Amino acid sequence: MEGHIPQVVELDVRPHLRKKLEPFQIIMEAVKALHKEDTFILHATFRPTPLLGLMRTKGFVNQVTHVGGDHWTVTFVHKSRKHEIAGDSETFIEEEAELSQTIHLPQTYELDNRGLEPPQPMIRTLKKLQEAKVGDLVRIHNDRVPMFLIEELITLGYKYEVDDQDDGTARVTIHKT
Repeated sequence: MEGHIPQVVELDVRPHLRKKLEPFQIIMEAVKALHKEDTFILHATFRPTPLLGLMRTKGFVNQVTHVGGDHWTVTFVHKSRKHEIAGDSETFIEEEAELSQTIHLPQTYELDNRGLEPPQPMIRTLKKLQEAKVGDLVRIHNDRVPMFLIEELITLGYKYEVDDQDDGTARVTIHKT
């Protein structure tokens, strides 16, 4: 946006994570407000690997730093500014992947997320979606309908079907696009 003054947006979700609360919605709200010129710094209690992949799909590169103990920081910048992130052993920048000419036969991945505490079901599912190739299916079985995950699937443009089970659980089939 022309006239936008670049900002550093810092978000510490460690208190949420220590209380076993899901910070995904808070993180995504902060991300939606970012401009290409902004820098986003996230503080977490662990290396948020699934989030790194998700943010790549949104056009961000990152630098991960283990501050110590259960304190990790991730600095995100828009990929057009990837030169601003210094390269060292803690930098994980995924370059644009070359188009593959190999034929991929679609796979179906099954994840049983029942009995897991949030945010583990969402983390496992997003990680598997990150690993999956276009055309693959990821089928999950959760204790309930994963509303925050569904919101993110809509944002990412993934097609999905929800199948409510008689025992109150939910099966969701996600199409990797």
